[in-house]
Amino acid sequence: MPVPGGSGAHSRGASPAPPPPYGAPAQQPPASGFRVPLADTTPFPGAQAGQPVAYDEAQPVFVGSAIFERAVHPCKIVPAFSPPPRVAYGGAEHEHRGRYDLLPFDPATMEWVPAANGQIPSGRRPIEGGYEENGEKLYHALASVNGTMVPGKTGTHLGAANVPWGGQEHCIRQYQIL
Repeated sequence: MPVPGGSGAHSRGASPAPPPPYGAPAQQPPASGFRVPLADTTPFPGAQAGQPVAYDEAQPVFVGSAIFERAVHPCKIVPAFSPPPRVAYGGAEHEHRGRYDLLPFDPATMEWVPAANGQIPSGRRPIEGGYEENGEKLYHALASVNGTMVPGKTGTHLGAANVPWGGQEHCIRQYQIL
């Protein structure tokens, strides 16, 4: 007698289908990576943060995305700052209040690749860090300002990496993209 919903092939002596292979293929992370949702009032999750991508005066620096009403911008996150996220925008470094997402850096699945002038390196899939109000994509960037590596944002429309440091937004033409 056939199994409900089955074709009855077993009852006629046909061979059963082979079992699925062991170890399903690894799931590829989403285009924006795996995120930890936070707010400026939430304690920083040290155990989930991953490796710092830089240090600012011996303070660890992480990458994330600041959530705005109609946009999401890549940002630097310094747990020692209050609030931790800082965004480069309009020529200045801005404190971000409210919701932001931490992107734990995992060197086993992520890498910083040299880039310039807002271009995406050929054959690479950058991690999306957000978008402008008009929908243009933004990616995580890392650039040197006075010898300090600073996370920020880049996009083909920006033509550079825009990073928050020392109260200003710095536009750096040679940088790294995540």
